[in-house]
Amino acid sequence: MIEPAAGILLIADPFLKDPNFLRTVVLLCEHQEAGSFGFVLNKQIEQTLNELVTDLEDHPIPVFYGGPVQMNTIHFLHQCPHLIPESVRVSHGIYWGGNFETITALIKNNTIDLTKIKFFIGYSGWGDGQLAVELNEKSWLTVSANRKLVFNTEHDQIWKGSLLELGGEYKMMINFPLDPQLN
Repeated sequence: MIEPAAGILLIADPFLKDPNFLRTVVLLCEHQEAGSFGFVLNKQIEQTLNELVTDLEDHPIPVFYGGPVQMNTIHFLHQCPHLIPESVRVSHGIYWGGNFETITALIKNNTIDLTKIKFFIGYSGWGDGQLAVELNEKSWLTVSANRKLVFNTEHDQIWKGSLLELGGEYKMMINFPLDPQLN
């Protein structure tokens, strides 16, 4: 198991029952003793960005459920630090945040590749020691993030793709039922 850090994916165990994280993949953006935060990569919400940001009325860009914390906030991951000032490097080729006014201008001017950006409402957060407990309970598997998984436009394939990255015995988990008692 890879230790938690920025740029690590947390892959939900196939039998994790928490509805917020059922078969999800979370990109950790920051991990410290005091706590961790990241974004669920594979749960698209019904609303689009133009419904959440009035300045982008002509841009129905998908938005994802980042997690259950501060559901009134919008965040984004991207691959364009040269275009978006104040970005924070999470991993090789993956950046979090930056100047929101710049990103809205880039979108309105059609000068950013929308496959290189992903928007989230809310985020996933863990308090002091909480993630360590969940990892010890085997609620999460870990693997290094890569752009292919983080920005996969087939979001329903991210969980399976992450397990495939782990290889070996983890490949079998792809076909596990949600509730093994129903077999």
